[in-house]
Amino acid sequence: MVADFAQLAGVVIASVLGGAANSVAGGGMLLVFPALIGLGVPAVSANATSTVALWPGGLSSMLGYRDALRGTRAWVRVLVIPSLLGGVAGAWLLTRSSDGQFKALVPWLVLGATLLFLAQKRLGAWLRHRLQMATQGPAHADMLPPPPGAGAAVVQFLVAVYGGYFGAGAGIIMLAAFGLLGLTNVHQMNGLKNFLALLFNFVAIAMFAISGLVQWNLAVLMAVGSALGGHYAARYAQRANQDVVRQMIGVVGIASSIWLFVSR
Repeated sequence: MVADFAQLAGVVIASVLGGAANSVAGGGMLLVFPALIGLGVPAVSANATSTVALWPGGLSSMLGYRDALRGTRAWVRVLVIPSLLGGVAGAWLLTRSSDGQFKALVPWLVLGATLLFLAQKRLGAWLRHRLQMATQGPAHADMLPPPPGAGAAVVQFLVAVYGGYFGAGAGIIMLAAFGLLGLTNVHQMNGLKNFLALLFNFVAIAMFAISGLVQWNLAVLMAVGSALGGHYAARYAQRANQDVVRQMIGVVGIASSIWLFVSR
């Protein structure tokens, strides 16, 4: 019983840290998902439960960027449907995966998401440089984004499929894709990313709930923890050393992937 309480406490702590990490540097899924696996939750259910647990923090992030989002209405109109359809497709793929199949993929997914997360700073520097070259000014210059084409819808659908299936690192992929597709305002890109992620995660959660994959007792407890972690971390985000936070999450992610490789 003491061991069970300790494991549950560990999951709650992971959710608080996950919410805090998302406020400061991202990567909360890399903390929450392995914690649920360690608790003995089946891999598919752990993924679904993690998505529910971190969704309230995504809502807070989206609301924080709602002003910037107003300048991307043309992009929103084009990308909403692909995001919803991709989220449904990704969640459907997860619901059709056996726990054994998903568990075989999990170490690779966690490792890939961790490496992508660790490359985020370098990718961000490259993206800012590209945006400055495109605008001949600061990357956050106040300019309207170009109208999106069919290619943007296809790319967003594929990202949303991944987001509905697993999701860790989907935000980083979206930011890179937006830059390559022509968006040049970093604030607009973040607002659009947060809004679209909220959409494909929402439809994924609906499918997970219908399929009975979510462990709601853990999901609600962890959602409260992640919301609290995100709320209080947001107050100190400006003073936090993001490099240190990123490195710590990276260490946890790599250690988790090694453990998942060994224990599968």
